[in-house]
Amino acid sequence: MPVNETPLQQPVAAATRRKFFVTAAATAATAVPLTAARAQAPGVAVKPSAIVLKMQGAWGAKDIFNEMAEDYVKRVNEMAGGRLRIEYLTAGSVVKPFEVTDAVSKGVLDAGHTVAVYWYGKSKVASLFGSGPVTGANAEQTVGWMMRGGGYAYYEQLQKKLGLNLKGFFAFPMPTQPLGWFKKSPPKTAAELKGFKYRTVGLAADLMQELGMKVTQLPGGEIVPAMERGVIDAFEFNNPTSDRRFGAQDVAKYYAMGSYHQAMEFFEIIFNRTKYEALSPDLKAILQYAAEATSSSNTWTAQDNYSRDLQELITKDKVQVSRTSKAVFQAQIKAWDTVVAKLEAEDPFFKEVLKSQKDWARRVAYYGFFNEADYKTAFEHVFKTKLPA
Repeated sequence: MPVNETPLQQPVAAATRRKFFVTAAATAATAVPLTAARAQAPGVAVKPSAIVLKMQGAWGAKDIFNEMAEDYVKRVNEMAGGRLRIEYLTAGSVVKPFEVTDAVSKGVLDAGHTVAVYWYGKSKVASLFGSGPVTGANAEQTVGWMMRGGGYAYYEQLQKKLGLNLKGFFAFPMPTQPLGWFKKSPPKTAAELKGFKYRTVGLAADLMQELGMKVTQLPGGEIVPAMERGVIDAFEFNNPTSDRRFGAQDVAKYYAMGSYHQAMEFFEIIFNRTKYEALSPDLKAILQYAAEATSSSNTWTAQDNYSRDLQELITKDKVQVSRTSKAVFQAQIKAWDTVVAKLEAEDPFFKEVLKSQKDWARRVAYYGFFNEADYKTAFEHVFKTKLPA
């Protein structure tokens, strides 16, 4: 008994305690309906529902690029902790692959996973943000120009000039794209390139037309049907895995690796700028840094799959794989000189952006060539294999 509680006070205190527990139990019993009622009442703070962004890719469901896009979506959704969620759609779900940029800008879609070359029809400067012309810098070094060398400021300036309501990020410096698929032995000289009905995109189309090819620009899913109908008789898309998955080996058996037409490229992950600007700073950061993280993940995925599928094309599909000839490389690089000179004369902004890119390449690629080990010699020594020149 506490020293300040007398025997006469004990029954009163006990009754008070019993009343308290009865009241508490009754309150607990009504807690759930009261909470539900409060959720409907104005002015009462409740947990907000997730912000949902609809993103469409430019890739078919079976394309490895689709998996790479989903890799980005997965990272964003996990890092956002339920406050923001991207819902991903494959190519054609809402708009065609070449229409993704406009759909995102206009708000038909909230976001897109594509490449800048797909909107080069608006301005050929767009091709500088991923697919050429060749400068001597590889894709990884060119992404460096985008992120550290002033390229991104030019990218946003171009969008403003074109009236595009977009916020974009970049990911995955892609390996060199092959010269492509042919029904017979690939061309070995510049003269042999002439006359082919060839599929490519962006400034690569200007380049190959300069070399005498008749170019048709098609999204990946339309290539094989076009080859079967005779609309084209040679094509490139991007890599051994994408090519094999959409059945390139079923319509052609000759595959030439290496080319200057798209010696570099990278994904463009775009958001409607109005919707992006409405997000909190931490959610904006998640969208940006998820792109940077996914860039590494996509690279590892490509290394694993591209190398395996190249071997499968050779051993299982009986495709004749060769290295593009030095004569074709030389013809391409000379043709680039002609294409670039014309574009610089037509558009001072193209000239300004390319100069920035070339200034970066002169410094960064120079360092790379001087510093990089001779990996080819090491490979030939370790595996006792002579690689094509």
